[in-house]
Amino acid sequence: MAQEILPDRSPAKGDAEAPAVTAAPRGRWSRLRGGGRAGWPRTLLAVAAGLLMWPAFPPIGLTPLAPAGVALLTLALRGQAARTAAWLAFAAGAAFFIPVLEGISRIGPDGWIILSLVQAAYFLPLGAGIALVSRLPGWPVWTAALWVGEELLRGRVPFGGFPWARLAFSQTATPLTPYASYGGAPLVTFLTALIGGLLACAALAAHRAYRARQARASGPETGEGAAPRTWRTLVPAAVCLAAVAAVVGGGTLIPTPASGRPVTVAVIQGNVPRLGLDFLGQRKAVLNNHVKATHELAAQVRAGKVAKPQLVVWPENASDLDPYAEPDAYNAIDGAVKDVGVPVLVGALTDTPDGEKVENRGIVWDPETGPGDYYVKRHPVPFGEYLPFRDVLTKLITRFQRIPRDFAKGTRSGVMRLGPVNIGDVICFEVAYDKEVRDVARGNILVVQTNNATYGKTSLPPQQIAMSRLRAVEHGRTILVAATSGISAIVAPDGRMIDRSREFVPDIQVASVPARTSRTLSDRLGEAPEWTLALLGLGALCAAAWTARKTAPENEGN
Repeated sequence: MAQEILPDRSPAKGDAEAPAVTAAPRGRWSRLRGGGRAGWPRTLLAVAAGLLMWPAFPPIGLTPLAPAGVALLTLALRGQAARTAAWLAFAAGAAFFIPVLEGISRIGPDGWIILSLVQAAYFLPLGAGIALVSRLPGWPVWTAALWVGEELLRGRVPFGGFPWARLAFSQTATPLTPYASYGGAPLVTFLTALIGGLLACAALAAHRAYRARQARASGPETGEGAAPRTWRTLVPAAVCLAAVAAVVGGGTLIPTPASGRPVTVAVIQGNVPRLGLDFLGQRKAVLNNHVKATHELAAQVRAGKVAKPQLVVWPENASDLDPYAEPDAYNAIDGAVKDVGVPVLVGALTDTPDGEKVENRGIVWDPETGPGDYYVKRHPVPFGEYLPFRDVLTKLITRFQRIPRDFAKGTRSGVMRLGPVNIGDVICFEVAYDKEVRDVARGNILVVQTNNATYGKTSLPPQQIAMSRLRAVEHGRTILVAATSGISAIVAPDGRMIDRSREFVPDIQVASVPARTSRTLSDRLGEAPEWTLALLGLGALCAAAWTARKTAPENEGN
């Protein structure tokens, strides 16, 4: 897309279109860096863009609204000074993150609002960048690349980042989903934002066509002052819409194989005594629920009601009693595993050898040899499972005293042998991180052990399931999601839901699923697509700044 998409024409009076970068800028270079007021219409447009993106995510799942929201935000930012665009984007980010992260309110409304505004702050550089690169030819590509760069930064900084509510995670059952097998979540984000940029481009071209039609109605038909014919001004809009169709149609042509060696698996959701933070105080009841459900599974197998599984998965926090130190917990787990007669992946909290920290483990428990290999969560939640600046924060916020000890950080991969297959285990919100999931995709089946009881009946559990569906396609693996209170699920390698539980009810899921060994292109490329796209956006930003600086002296005094 070059000048043909957005011809270099100066806008008519009142036209919302911004001048192309090759046209004479209105004012000094300092005005590109500095302010100006957006005005209420653009501010409301930016807020509307954020609100429009929110229902694209689960549990509402109106997926087309994600690119539509991107398009609306692009229209609000295009032609604005960088500083003004940054604040417009922040307003859009706040309007988006506050509702999409409403589940965080379960741990306190202050934490919810603070986290949402921190996430919205990443839209500040995004907005400034979009305002600058949208002056370049082919700007829908560069703006989409900036979205990837924003998510790259947000998913890494600070404290390891918080990559929740990425654009890709709104597209887990759409024609864009298969692209994940080529370039992972970053490529899906890029294409979602690209469609948004193309829609904005088409809207601007259609606006030009409308103004051209008005000009022809009031001006001469021929001669030097004649307005361009309407069909000519509609060509850029048609090109943009054709590009959107090509991106969407291309996804439907990407194969998502689901074949593999059949393995019968079981997922246990034992449920918790009651919803809320205090359920951890009833640790024995939670363990007993999962022990009881496993005995029920064994009874169903003996009665011939279900096929005997070759492996069983329990969720995170299925046992908050350390089975290595608590004989009652050990015996209860061991009895259930012996009854079902196959290896069980048990989610348990254990003490570190020095007793100073806690480990969040997934333990391979064999019916004959007992506990064996294990995985320790490598990405504990800051301010939830460990407390940065503990000495200061515990004095300022008494709620942090609920975290008496920090969780230890695991140091090795979660690829382990469980029955007849190698599994790749991640725990809870680690599923949102590309690196953690990619690292364990060497396993034949992926497992997500999670505990969503605190956030039950909010948007967070269905959003986590959506991430798992995208990961299944990204790595071509069956994913078993085991949650204490839901949502538990079995997801096929092509993203189909084989089984799915309701929340806050016990559930036993048994299914024959494919165990796969082939790797996707996304696995082989690793982080390369994300960094390439982010650097593409950075390069466009540098080009826009250089071009603006170069043209500034020509307009000094204008």
